[in-house]
Amino acid sequence: MTGVTLCLAQDADADALLDRDPLALLIGMLLDQQFPMERAFAGPALLARRLGVERLDARELAGYDPDALVELFTGPPAVHRYPRSMAQRVQALAAAVVDRYDGDVTGIWSDVATGKELFTRLAGLPGFGTQKAQIFTALLGKQRGVTPDGWREAAGGYGQDGVHMSVADVVDADSLGRVREYKQAAKAARKAAATG
Repeated sequence: MTGVTLCLAQDADADALLDRDPLALLIGMLLDQQFPMERAFAGPALLARRLGVERLDARELAGYDPDALVELFTGPPAVHRYPRSMAQRVQALAAAVVDRYDGDVTGIWSDVATGKELFTRLAGLPGFGTQKAQIFTALLGKQRGVTPDGWREAAGGYGQDGVHMSVADVVDADSLGRVREYKQAAKAARKAAATG
């Protein structure tokens, strides 16, 4: 994968894994819910260290003993604030990569003709809904050089240039701060709309 050097975990070792291992990046996106973004994207590195590997392997994760995987997620420190459910989701995601793409996560995007096809493939993965698929489509386009025709449109607002709406826009500590500000403002607006 080509693109900018990733800075999502805000930790050099964890980001280096995300840079060289597309499965780690996909798992980081899966973990990015109800948990601080940097910790979610640092999770794959923590998992790789506990497994004693340099890269995560979809076949290994899919076939791992489920209870043992939960233990790896539990830590301490925990890979996620919900270690049991996230271990199960990661295992389901890995199994889908094995079943649909012969264990090669890049098969999700390597042969897509359009952004819509890329979005559809991502949205069909376990643990990925519309928003997560849009954000990952934007992340692939903005930071990994995966730019099939119409990828920006398929990513929705997350595909726009010059915005700071999601992890797709995080390239350093400053941009992480801007994304946090955007999310806080959006949350406040939703809360005001619900009570107004």
